[in-house]
Amino acid sequence: MTYFKRTTRIVSIIGTLAFTFSSVPSYADTQTPSVSTESVDVFAIPSQPIVDLVKKTSDQLNDYGMTSFYRQGKPVHITLYLSTFDQAKEKNIQKIVSQLAEKYHALPISAKGFTVTKGKWAFINVDNSTELQRLADEVTLAIEPLRNKNSPIPNWVANYPNKKAAFERYGSPNVFQNFAPHLTLLAEENSPELINFSRMMTTQQPKAQGAVIGIGVGVTDKWGQQKKILGEYLFTHTNSNDHSDIH
Repeated sequence: MTYFKRTTRIVSIIGTLAFTFSSVPSYADTQTPSVSTESVDVFAIPSQPIVDLVKKTSDQLNDYGMTSFYRQGKPVHITLYLSTFDQAKEKNIQKIVSQLAEKYHALPISAKGFTVTKGKWAFINVDNSTELQRLADEVTLAIEPLRNKNSPIPNWVANYPNKKAAFERYGSPNVFQNFAPHLTLLAEENSPELINFSRMMTTQQPKAQGAVIGIGVGVTDKWGQQKKILGEYLFTHTNSNDHSDIH
């Protein structure tokens, strides 16, 4: 074989290899698209007396220089189950929640007392009841199978073995025996006036009697507050007047 023929053959082989490798998908091309996830809260909708209590307490907080979530325009709600879901699951969640709402009628609740946590979250406490616990449990069992099971455990949860176990199994640390219903007013509040306000609340405890009149679904921000309502479903036999101004 002459030098010219040998060179031509080598060039041909190199060209063939170059075409072959250029047609093979890169590693990045073979990866599945990232799934868009979001924090979704299934929440209890309180009746007007409870909303009025949150408004009154928010006005008092404002006098101390603190702006509650209510005054920021966030809906008054009691979280029943909050976890991370693939965005594509929104319609499935809404369907399940709407079907659950058809099974219930208004549940009486009592809101009483003011709590500030070590992390400076401020709540109005809601008394738990057999009916409210049952609602939260049923929501959890119905919605949990849809959650994104790859969500990382929150750092603070690791310090509480029972909450850690609940998160690992159900995607939320605050379900079943850890369910503690409340109305969130503030989160990680830095104002030094929170201490003075809390002292004042010990002598003027907020309290109201009301009801849970429905359940809703919302996409939440990092504080667990609704930034987008996906749906609200009133219970059967609920007075429509109770639903006014729930936001």
